Amino acid sequence: MPSKLNHTMMQQGLDQLADITSSEERIIQLLQIYVELFPVKNALLFRYSPLGHLAEGIVSIDSTGINYIFSIRDDVRSLPGIFSAIHEYQAKYIPSQDYLTQLGSKYIPNSDSLYSVLVVPICTGSTVIGYICSNEFDEEVMFHQDLLSDFTRFGNLSGKLFKLTSKIDSTHGLSKRELEVMEELAKGGVIKQLVDILGISETTIKQYVKSVIKKLGVQNRTQAVAELVRRGVIS
Repeated sequence: MPSKLNHTMMQQGLDQLADITSSEERIIQLLQIYVELFPVKNALLFRYSPLGHLAEGIVSIDSTGINYIFSIRDDVRSLPGIFSAIHEYQAKYIPSQDYLTQLGSKYIPNSDSLYSVLVVPICTGSTVIGYICSNEFDEEVMFHQDLLSDFTRFGNLSGKLFKLTSKIDSTHGLSKRELEVMEELAKGGVIKQLVDILGISETTIKQYVKSVIKKLGVQNRTQAVAELVRRGVIS
């Protein structure tokens, strides 16, 4: 798959997720985009805390559907392959011959079979907040450096998405566009100016403002801006 096409599809796909108000649906859509974009057949999403280096399973997706993996909890320091991917902020491919030394024997479903594994850190700046693992791939896929760089890029863009939507989630489901409108208003902009800044009509902007007022349970635009500033969502 050409890198430029991959990057374009990746950005467009992830941008669309910002307007999904359900965090659960957003996560599932994220994994579906990942499987569609890349030569992988499954994806397991983990949250990660640098305090204690604890990883916790969230959800997985494969040909059988969606499964929740909350029972998986690990100190990734005991899993060198995953720990190194997190420490280096880069996607890492672990071939089957290195499975035991890099991941241990805990996740081997069949003692006669070893799996190759891909680890994709999800980063927000210099902090890793989670990672995606895959161990089923398209036939004859070669994990060359360009492909691993694309996986790393996906992890970085996913981290930005989670950072943005964490703000949105704290504002009773404001969409990305609603948040952009309120940020511009907080800077002192007026609706007529926002038409050129955001490239949307005055009617649409007023609809966004009305929606925000309703979601926040305030009386007017000024109160809406003040409430979002108070919550630290905008400044």
